[in-house]
This record gives sequence, structure tokens and C-alpha cells, in this order.
Amino acid sequence: MDRTQSRPTSCCAPSRGGGAAVTAPGATPRTGRHDADMALLPGGTFLMGTEDAEGFPADGEGPVREVTVAPFRIDVHAVTNERFARFVRETGHTTEAERFGWSYVFAGFLPAALRRGAPRPEGAPWWCGVEGASWRAPEGPGSEVGERADHPVVHISWNDAVAYCRWAGVRLPTEAEWEYAARGGLERRRYPWGDELTPGGEHRCNIWQGRFPVKNTAEDGYRGTAPVDAFEPNGFGLYNVSGNVWEWCADWWSTDHTDRPRTDPRGPATGTAKVMRGGSYLCHHSYCNRYRVAARTCNTPDSSTGNLGFRCVRDA
Repeated sequence: MDRTQSRPTSCCAPSRGGGAAVTAPGATPRTGRHDADMALLPGGTFLMGTEDAEGFPADGEGPVREVTVAPFRIDVHAVTNERFARFVRETGHTTEAERFGWSYVFAGFLPAALRRGAPRPEGAPWWCGVEGASWRAPEGPGSEVGERADHPVVHISWNDAVAYCRWAGVRLPTEAEWEYAARGGLERRRYPWGDELTPGGEHRCNIWQGRFPVKNTAEDGYRGTAPVDAFEPNGFGLYNVSGNVWEWCADWWSTDHTDRPRTDPRGPATGTAKVMRGGSYLCHHSYCNRYRVAARTCNTPDSSTGNLGFRCVRDA
């Protein structure tokens, strides 16, 4: 099996490989089976991006630019294992992790027998390519999601997320929609709740505490994924737009942004990688503080990991 890596990843989500430029598939909805709670956002103009000293300019987080988005509805939380299981039952969908026969799992979750000899991507040795890992078995053989029905589904590729959206009559958010929603009405703040990570000592998101990658003190209550409605929602009523799991966006990746005003930007027409937003339970300030609302990264559309999921939107 090919576990090559097309892009160095300090962002805690290694690539499966890929690399060939492709055009996005159509997203014509079939039905309206997505019954999740969705927040109706009024749309409007906001300041997208950041020039924060704690940011990563090479990721294309800046410049700060004026962006206008139309009204839309967005899931108040990520798609859960329970909801994705319904999609699979009704369609027979096989995820790309299942078709490839493996996916990336955080090494600290694995027994020694699985860690030993497991392929690890260059630059991110805390990931192991595990045979049999998928949304059904997030930590590989012997694991299951039985008690995690309300946790975000993971090991989901961009292509899998689009397949769900087609079935459900929804779509993935554009990157501009995602950031507008994640900011919750706050302007130029670092996090969905303000500029301080733990105001009053209170944890507001599921990220790594301790020394990455060897010790997670789990002071926020979670070593891995948390329920999708854990922690307080942002000003728009959205949960876990910082931390927990990375979320796919519709846009192809680009770092070429201008400071001119734009309306409903959709990203490049083609590319080799898709935008991911929000950070995950593996993010830590020492190497990947991409749980900030303006932070961004990307991955190939066929890639899957144990910290990568999605949420959906619908036109208002």
C-alpha cells in the first residue's frame, strides 16, 4: 500500500498521497435526508483572515480582507457517527479508508503490537498507517464507535463527505462561509469566544494539553474526540469550531489571496488539495496552534485520519 506523503504536515493531518490535479465533482443534491439542527446565519460582510503574530503566513492566513457572504444554514455541530451510519445503511457507501484498507491513527492510541512496525509519514511520526482503521474502527482492529454515537465521524475523506452531502441534500461550506460562521459575530478575534485561550482558566475547546506528542494531560476532559456538542457554542450557536476534529471545506487550496473585497468567494477552480479548518484534539501551541478561527491547512481529497470530519451547510 502507498503511504507516501505529498505535503509536509506539521498540521496533524497527513496526506494519503494523491497529487494529481482534478476537478471537483458536481454536488447536485438527491434528497433532504440531513435532519441535523442547522443555524440560520444572516450573512453579511466580515473581515476574513489574520495577520496575527501567532499565525502562519505561509498557510495563506492573510491578508485580512473584506468578504461578503449570502445567508445560509450550517450544522450546529459536526456530522456524528450515528448520522453517518444512517447514510451508510441507506446507501451502502464504502469510505475511501475502507477501500484503501487503512487509515492514519494517532500512535498514542494504539497498542504496542499495532504501533510496532507501522509505517509513519515523514515529519509526523506520531501518525501510524493502520490496516483496518476506518470510521467503524477509529483506532484500527478491535476498536469500535458503539459508545461514540454522538462523537464526530472521523476517517472521512473529502470525497466521502461530498458523497454524504449528495445523499443528504446539503453541501460542504465554502472556506469563507466556514470562517464567517466560526467567528460567531466577533470581529478579528483569535478564537470563537475572544482572544484568550482559557478565559478564567476555563477550557473552551478540545485540544492537546501537556507536552506534544508524548503526554496529554487531558485537562479539557478528552484525549481523543469529544461529543459534538461539548463545550459552549459560539455566538451563532455552533459547537466545536475550534478543536475536536478538522472539518473539510468545499474549496481547493490556495495561498494566493488579495486584500480586495470579495463576495461569496469559492476558491480556485481546480487543485490537488482541499481546505481543512478548525484544528483538532491533537493541536498544541508548541507546533500547531491551528485551532484559531483564521488558521487553515489542506489535504488531498482521498486522505483520511482519526481527527478529520466535516459539517454541512444549505442555502438559506
